[in-house]
Amino acid sequence: MAYSIAGTVDIDLQNEPLGHNSSGEAIYLKDIWPSPEEVESTIRSAVKSEMFKVQYDSVFEGDEQWKSLPVPEGALYKWDPSSTYIKAAPYFDDLQLEPKPKLDIVNARVLAYLGDSITTDHISPAGSISVKSPAAQYLKDRGVEQKDFNQYGSRRGNHEVMMRGTFANVRLKNKLAEGTEGGVTPHPDTKQLISIYDAAMVYMEKGIPTIILAGKEYGSGSSRDWAAKGPKLQGVQAVIAESYERIHRSNLVGMGVLPLQFLQGESASSLGLTGYEVFTIHGISEGLEPLKKLQVTARKQDGSHINFGVIVRIDTPNEVDYYKHDGILPYVLRNLVNS
Repeated sequence: MAYSIAGTVDIDLQNEPLGHNSSGEAIYLKDIWPSPEEVESTIRSAVKSEMFKVQYDSVFEGDEQWKSLPVPEGALYKWDPSSTYIKAAPYFDDLQLEPKPKLDIVNARVLAYLGDSITTDHISPAGSISVKSPAAQYLKDRGVEQKDFNQYGSRRGNHEVMMRGTFANVRLKNKLAEGTEGGVTPHPDTKQLISIYDAAMVYMEKGIPTIILAGKEYGSGSSRDWAAKGPKLQGVQAVIAESYERIHRSNLVGMGVLPLQFLQGESASSLGLTGYEVFTIHGISEGLEPLKKLQVTARKQDGSHINFGVIVRIDTPNEVDYYKHDGILPYVLRNLVNS
């Protein structure tokens, strides 16, 4: 209002006048600024409790459109099987009251062999849904037109879309697919390059566990829950990296994915790993504790072996419990049921 009285925004309101009165005297902002007493008096005279009663007495009734919405019966949410936005996630499927014993990870394959500074944006679904992506195919199969694909963020309530967008970043570089960019990896049988999601599903159908090999600062950048949820739903059982971003490491444990760290001075490259080995991680079945050292055997295609140690990056006793329960969600639910 002061700027409009002055007729310009190019003015120093503290030192320049807003204008002049009929006697030619300069009038400053401080001259027309109301005192606290004037403000309080105006509020008391203008703002009445009746105004709020009129506006808010029926605030929970809603308008006619709200009142006309069908209301399902029962205390539980009724999932719409045709929805491509919201779908019941499988985190509690076949959940038993007691967790199954954790076993060694035997004969695992590398789903992706990644380098340094892989961010959560590289891992998690983000941005628009590419027309050639597995997520796009899923939507097309359900009658969604390309113009209605929307973005991953809008469909984060549908795990089928989100898991298909995991490791699908167009800037991801997988050393198993040298010379390419994007979320591709060799088919387990034919070695033809396919999407990481499709390869993950083949491994899961065959009952073959998978792991991720990575370099330094795995999971750096902004914390994204789907950077841990996505790999979990793709069947990834462990990540072996040189180092981790602290929140992402915690998120992996919270989803029941085992974060393992190469010993100081070692890496996948220094050990001579190509990513085509078959990995067995020993010592899990004996019981885990924070920062326990495990042994890994990588069997090469020629039958020879590479043996190396890793540190379990489960850093606290509570995280040990989360991992034993296959993640924090089953852990919390079991505690609620048992209590």
